[in-house]
Amino acid sequence: MAVGDRDLNLLVALRALLEEANVTRAGERIGMGQSTMSSALARLRTQFQDELLVRVGRDYELTPLARQLLPQVQVTLPLIERALGQLRGFDPTLTRTFTVQLTDYAAIELRPLFVLASAAAEGVQLELHRLAPDPAGSEHELLSLDFMVAPPGINVEGESFELFRDDYIVAADAGNPAVAGGEISLEDFVSLPHARCDFGRGQLTAADRRMHELDLSFDVRVTTSTLLTIPPVIAGTDLVAVVPRRLIDHVGAISGVVAVPTPFPAVELIERLWWHPAHSPDPGHHWMRELFAEAVRAGALAA
Repeated sequence: MAVGDRDLNLLVALRALLEEANVTRAGERIGMGQSTMSSALARLRTQFQDELLVRVGRDYELTPLARQLLPQVQVTLPLIERALGQLRGFDPTLTRTFTVQLTDYAAIELRPLFVLASAAAEGVQLELHRLAPDPAGSEHELLSLDFMVAPPGINVEGESFELFRDDYIVAADAGNPAVAGGEISLEDFVSLPHARCDFGRGQLTAADRRMHELDLSFDVRVTTSTLLTIPPVIAGTDLVAVVPRRLIDHVGAISGVVAVPTPFPAVELIERLWWHPAHSPDPGHHWMRELFAEAVRAGALAA
């Protein structure tokens, strides 16, 4: 099949349709009206002799063939564009939605970057999703999303660069006598009841791994799925929790919770921006990565 402008545009539409699994969102993403995108889908269905998208209730799902095509299109389309010399720069005046998977804590820390992106391009929209609980699906997640924010060591594979660093501390109610001197003993730390955030199967934090190495065990009374719930949960109780320092910097004062050093060697938290290599040649994706990277270099996320 000859690959001209028309065919290339059809491939672009195919990628958007398969990634969004929605005709309207796919059209908005690449600047096509709904009727034009519907026509493109009809042509693609004829060409592949497959429905590609099937309606299930109010949503669409990919057919088995479409699921096979998606990773192939994601990898080959940028190569075709580059070979034809048709890789154009990203036009930030067009509407483009970037999806980011991250924790609530990381979302707070990255707020300056999100504000910067919105100010730099009126057409840019951000969709923030909760970090997936199953690291085994990380490669699929990176293909289906634009970015993932996560520390190294949780089985995320892809391209990445560092966003910011933090350290872990012990959070406790300001009136807890165990932290009255601005620190907590290892004996008190182990004997007091704990609250912890469970990010999902196999996703241990650097602090979790350190405590496991030291064979520290304690009574976990409260388990949450988000870090932001930890401070209000431990406020007014004798619960303690090991969380990133910046979390308490943001919400400690309003919740009556304080931070003290851990009674074991300090542990550092490193958050990185991850993406699948298939996204690298995409002009819009490149624009967003460079915007974030320049903001990091400029110290926008400094502690």
